[in-house]
Amino acid sequence: MAQSNRAEIVIQATPEAVAQEGARRFARLAQESIASRGAFSVALSGGSTPRLLYKKLASLPVQGAIDWGKVHLFWGDERFVPLDDPESNFHSTQTGLLSQVPVPKSNVYPVPTSGVTPAQAAELYSQYLANFFSKPLPRFDLILLGLGPDGHTASLFPGQMDDPNPGNAAVAVVENAPKPPPLRLSLSLASINQAAHILFLVTGSDKAAIVRRVLQPDDGEALLPAQRVQPSDGAVVWLLDQAAAQDLDR
Repeated sequence: MAQSNRAEIVIQATPEAVAQEGARRFARLAQESIASRGAFSVALSGGSTPRLLYKKLASLPVQGAIDWGKVHLFWGDERFVPLDDPESNFHSTQTGLLSQVPVPKSNVYPVPTSGVTPAQAAELYSQYLANFFSKPLPRFDLILLGLGPDGHTASLFPGQMDDPNPGNAAVAVVENAPKPPPLRLSLSLASINQAAHILFLVTGSDKAAIVRRVLQPDDGEALLPAQRVQPSDGAVVWLLDQAAAQDLDR
């Protein structure tokens, strides 16, 4: 284990081991949050690495270690497509996790993407969050994040906005994303930085260069979105496999 800019770096041998460790941490945080407050709020992520994690969460004994009736699931970002579209983060989570664990439908909060404009969807999701957390910005018990090869996280891309959190909004509309689909919604940086715990899941040798760029930057390099994830009162853990961590100075 190592520390980088207040973040903990945990390196596992394989993507499978990363998923197993992520599931262990998810279950532990769920138990702690439910014991202290009676609920566990999570913002989920899309992508292939989280899908491995969801498979672990759906397997016994991990599934049985979590009181799913008290787990509340949101999304850190979503593509502006119908929820049953293969591109939808909700759709991938539905097939890999939600259909496998006994979480009540009333505890699942997908981003509304049908019958509304992106701006209306962002407003609606902001309202869902405000109602649940009883404050304008959410404080999730856990946010799961990935890392793109350009340093983006959630759907916050470098160069997209001078201010990635305009007006301190909870949810941002992202237009002209550099990877398809171009229209997305994302938790704002302000929302992400309210979290109690943030877990980055990053695997694969194709991520090695950007992992080093983010975690061990050279002097004078501009901050990337993933580097701006610095919660004011929360913990950040980078869970990497050996391939993704291979360029880091140990």
